[in-house]
Amino acid sequence: MKRYTIVLLTLLAVSACTDELNQVNPNSLTTVNFWKTQADFESGLAASYKVWKDVNNGYWAVRGIELTNGRGDDSFIRNDVKDLYQLSTFTNNATTGTPASMFTGAYNAIFRANQVIENLPASELSADLKTRLTAEAKFLRAVNHFNLATNFGSVPIITAVPKTASDAFIAKSPEADVWAQVITDLKDAAAGLPVSYDASGVGRATKGSALGYLGKAYVYTKNWPEAENTFKLLAQPNGQPQSPFTYDLLTNYEDNFLAGMDNNKESLFEIQIQNVGGTAPWNGENANESQGVTTAQEFAPTEVAGWFEMFPTDKIFNEFEKEKTTDNDFDPRMYASLVWDYPGATYYNLPYTSFSNPFNSKARIRKYQNWRNNNEGIWISEINEKVLRYADVLLMYAETLTMQGRQAEAYPLMNRIRERAHLADLTVGMSADAMMAEIRHQRMIEFYREGLRFYDLKRWGLVQQEITNSDKVGREFYEDKFQYFPIPQNEINTNIKMVQNDPW
Repeated sequence: MKRYTIVLLTLLAVSACTDELNQVNPNSLTTVNFWKTQADFESGLAASYKVWKDVNNGYWAVRGIELTNGRGDDSFIRNDVKDLYQLSTFTNNATTGTPASMFTGAYNAIFRANQVIENLPASELSADLKTRLTAEAKFLRAVNHFNLATNFGSVPIITAVPKTASDAFIAKSPEADVWAQVITDLKDAAAGLPVSYDASGVGRATKGSALGYLGKAYVYTKNWPEAENTFKLLAQPNGQPQSPFTYDLLTNYEDNFLAGMDNNKESLFEIQIQNVGGTAPWNGENANESQGVTTAQEFAPTEVAGWFEMFPTDKIFNEFEKEKTTDNDFDPRMYASLVWDYPGATYYNLPYTSFSNPFNSKARIRKYQNWRNNNEGIWISEINEKVLRYADVLLMYAETLTMQGRQAEAYPLMNRIRERAHLADLTVGMSADAMMAEIRHQRMIEFYREGLRFYDLKRWGLVQQEITNSDKVGREFYEDKFQYFPIPQNEINTNIKMVQNDPW
């Protein structure tokens, strides 16, 4: 009895000072005093955007770039970092760190976007502002689920902030359901986002960003009629942009990959990268974190302060050589993407022949490199990663038409790509198979080092064939299960509702 009396008195004492204990500390941020102002919600969105360039978990930071490019038949990664070498040589497993980091990063960004979505309705912001910010958050959520679907297949769909510990345990959904969520979110995003922002909003997702990704989601799910309807809004076959969009190809292909030409008319969405913030690119999220990326430094030769992590295969070099321009020169995209031993070739203001060639490869990577500088010594590149270019829209639109047996309507779209590259117009009368072969060829060289090749091959059902028919290191280890990464082992260990995907 005495023990219970002491407990009761203690409870009464706690009850007596409840009002004092419930005071909110004005000097700290909590969910009670945050999510009030427009600035609060803008900060929440910025936190979600920022994950994409996080050095460890970012899909468009160095490890993500290595992940998306390293598995294609057009690139290989040397045996310096075990996790990267495993994913590039198809010897990865559920414990391989880089895919696990991308998995974590995607769900971190989704969690942050969901916080914005859930807290907006109760805020005192205007209805129009709520609509726009919700649409932006849904775009962020959609693209992260998109990346999860293409890389892992069947994964959890998370559209709410967990309220209890048990809420955090979510079972995976079939890949088709993940795509359905992506499409729903992108439709909502396209309906609520503006066509453009003023200068202060450059780099944020727009209506065009959402429509471009929506069309891409339809392509990946082979919904050709809906893909066509979406791309019609962005790309007219006669080359004239439909109001209100003004996207177009740049005259000079290489300008897309120069820092001074970021956020240009060809870009529907890109990751904003700057040499600002702290000086520690590898330290994660803290005050010393840099807002730049180390990708260019990692791919540069050792002679110019690089780590020479990734190389082009000879297969991509040979693909570029298949067709000369109308004035009998190499395709300008080849000069912009690769450097090799041609007369007068320079790299970081040195003759190309002065660099070592440890793998006896025909070329090295030039695209996205600061190769006009003397070196990559600052470690931080400021060239934005172009996530979705208008050239991608044109080629996907052409594919969409061709897959519906209307390849004749794809000619104007394809010829715009070819004319920018100084190639002759296509000969009329091509079969659907011939047009698709041309589309596959153009996508391979147009988007080298842009992380699309492996995913294109996968959706075309050609990964096994093209990996086998390449000089890629590790090609002998490829089997169909490597079309997707396994669910990371740590997720299986910590999520009681998670089971591994077949056939892993």
